[in-house]
Amino acid sequence: MDKKLKSVWLALFVTFLWSTSWVLIKVGLVDIPALPFAGLRYLFASLFLFIYMLASKKMHLISSLSKQQWKTLLIYGFVLITLTQGAQFLALSMLPAVTLSLFLNMSPIFVLFLGYFFLNETINRVQLFGIILFFLGIIIYFYQVDLGNNLQGLLLATFGVFINAIAAVYGRSINAKKDIDPMVITMVITGFGSIFLLLGGIAIQGVPVLNFQGWLIVGWLAAVNTALAFTLWNVALRELKAVEANTINNTMLIQIALLAAIFLNESLSARQWLAIAVVAVGVWLVQLRKN
Repeated sequence: MDKKLKSVWLALFVTFLWSTSWVLIKVGLVDIPALPFAGLRYLFASLFLFIYMLASKKMHLISSLSKQQWKTLLIYGFVLITLTQGAQFLALSMLPAVTLSLFLNMSPIFVLFLGYFFLNETINRVQLFGIILFFLGIIIYFYQVDLGNNLQGLLLATFGVFINAIAAVYGRSINAKKDIDPMVITMVITGFGSIFLLLGGIAIQGVPVLNFQGWLIVGWLAAVNTALAFTLWNVALRELKAVEANTINNTMLIQIALLAAIFLNESLSARQWLAIAVVAVGVWLVQLRKN
């Protein structure tokens, strides 16, 4: 198995972990405000990674970072964690998991063109056709749906789509250089980004009070679905193009739909399942390269 194929399978495994996060977050949002919830998740993830690196005597990887590398990682953390995850947690508190997941699938369009202009990544006709299918699927899904009651959530989702696309391209440019350990990247960006999330969340939504179930959810999300998953994702990004990585990330649409139907009772109509199928085909087409 070559490096590219290994990276694809690794990225798919990460998307499964992240898909389970949506179920856990929806359960946790019943009792925990969105922004402090997100802040706690990523703060604990950073602490878990810090403890691991301290125990494994890898702290020299952090101390060896240059000023420019620190600046790059802090910007990445603010964009990917503070802005993107903050917007998604808030949107998820207002929208069904499947609806938000489908809406976020528009991000490959932004990633495609950002990758083209800033990373010199090519675009072929098959990928463009896949993007068209994305939009067709979204139109089918939202056809005759009153969006008025979910307008605020959809606006937050739109903001999250755009910022997530920027983060995807920016993260790809960082990992492509292969000069910073993936675990260091994950620890720094989650630690820095979570501080803004937690402090801002407390200022806006108050200090969260967690029960035993809440702490279990935060702990699992932090240790497994964030600390481990983001590190593995950064490893995969070393071999994947921005569009490829983001397209694999969009397979979460199907995974989240199935998990939400099983665990959250978010039932879908035949038309909505058709929309998901159309988007899934679009995801597959965007992954195809010229050869």
